Amino acid sequence: MANSVTDPFETPLFRPPAPQPRSEPMGLLSFLLAVRRNPLTTWMDRHFEEPVIAGDGVLGRMTVVNDPTIIRHVLLDNAANYRKDDLQLRVLAPGLGRGLLTVEGEDWKLQRRTLAPLFTPRTVASFFPAMVEATDRLVRRWQRRPDGRIVDASVEMTRITLDVLERTIFTQGVAWDPDALAGAISRYFEGIGRVDPIDIFGFPSWVPRIGRLRARPAIRFFDELVNELVDARKALIARGDPAPQDLLTLLLRASDPETGRGLSDEDVRANIVTFIGAGHETTANALSWSIYLLSQDPASRARIEEEVDRVLGDGPFLFEHLDKLVFTRAVLDETLRLYPPAPYLSRAAIKDDKIGSLDIPAGSVVTVAPYVLHRHRRLWDEPDAFNPERFMPEKRDRIDRFAYLPFGAGPRVCIGASFALQEATIVLASIVRAVRLDLVDGHEVKPLHRITLRPEGGLPMRLTHRKQVPVKREGALS
Repeated sequence: MANSVTDPFETPLFRPPAPQPRSEPMGLLSFLLAVRRNPLTTWMDRHFEEPVIAGDGVLGRMTVVNDPTIIRHVLLDNAANYRKDDLQLRVLAPGLGRGLLTVEGEDWKLQRRTLAPLFTPRTVASFFPAMVEATDRLVRRWQRRPDGRIVDASVEMTRITLDVLERTIFTQGVAWDPDALAGAISRYFEGIGRVDPIDIFGFPSWVPRIGRLRARPAIRFFDELVNELVDARKALIARGDPAPQDLLTLLLRASDPETGRGLSDEDVRANIVTFIGAGHETTANALSWSIYLLSQDPASRARIEEEVDRVLGDGPFLFEHLDKLVFTRAVLDETLRLYPPAPYLSRAAIKDDKIGSLDIPAGSVVTVAPYVLHRHRRLWDEPDAFNPERFMPEKRDRIDRFAYLPFGAGPRVCIGASFALQEATIVLASIVRAVRLDLVDGHEVKPLHRITLRPEGGLPMRLTHRKQVPVKREGALS
């Protein structure tokens, strides 16, 4: 499937760092060590070339799929036959609890139906002013810094996305240091995100895991934070006082449109932890990678600067500007292709299935790895190159829906995708208008798989002001 055309006389496209695929399979011990250090290093050349690879291995019968037709069958057409596999649940559930990412069956259907109204286009649009206010706060802080100041873009994107969450999920504030919260999230993903051999071999949950032990303080931090937030908001509602219409209030008042049943306290807490952890982390990483990629591609940076200057001008960021930031959105889409928020998805077959000539035995695992799928050599022209042009409107139709899965697909597609994309567009465009960020010389950038894809060791970047952008005061409407 061709979806980009490159003029041979143009400047070569930038190819960002990625582990070199292996030519030979790994032994058991090497595989276990590699999975724990960085699962990206376990993929082989053939995974990026063949549509289907099936066989028995450490994890039992596994079928790695890069054929969009088969992916559609597994994630959409026959999704009822495929549940999240046990390894995913053993890794995610201890930290995220029984939230939308980890529950199955009727419990998942109830939560999905209940939470869906919280992410309608109208509700997401209502968060626009809060997202702009958080971004303006970042721009004001950077405008006070001199040219040449070094900032860690990954840390800064963590702060801005947490600020957005505070303004949309719990608008009455959080009585916790935001840097402490960011540190807890980082420790959580570093601990839980390391796949333990004990999980791979399916040991009982009571057997200690090193990563889980290391993440325990972060999990306890989340529990205390969320309990305080929920208890305070429930008390406010019980007194009959006006409650802010943020996501926390919406969660507490949400009800299943079919049964009228609301979420339990455990469900509310689990989903808040999910939004704080997984929701914040994925958007922060997408922004970090976008800033890095633009710093390495002068042509794309010049083009996005021209668009942002033309669309936003020197005035405030307005909601109607979003649809006009076409190349900005293409940059984000291409970033999510190269560094997808969830680099690995897997499903376990409940019953035997047959897809064309492919047999899927009951109990076996089907793997759809967006990191591999998005770089597959049969599906993409120059798959390892950064080329936002492929996502411009006149070319996007060439991309098969099931060849590009930054937020998954089917019934379990990410419920917060529109929230994340709106936020990321606002933040990236605002940053581009105000400053340039260039990677510090000598810093080696490496993608690290810890549930999400993060830049290992951060992104130290040198700040240069482009223009002094007037920003509105806190609380002003866009």
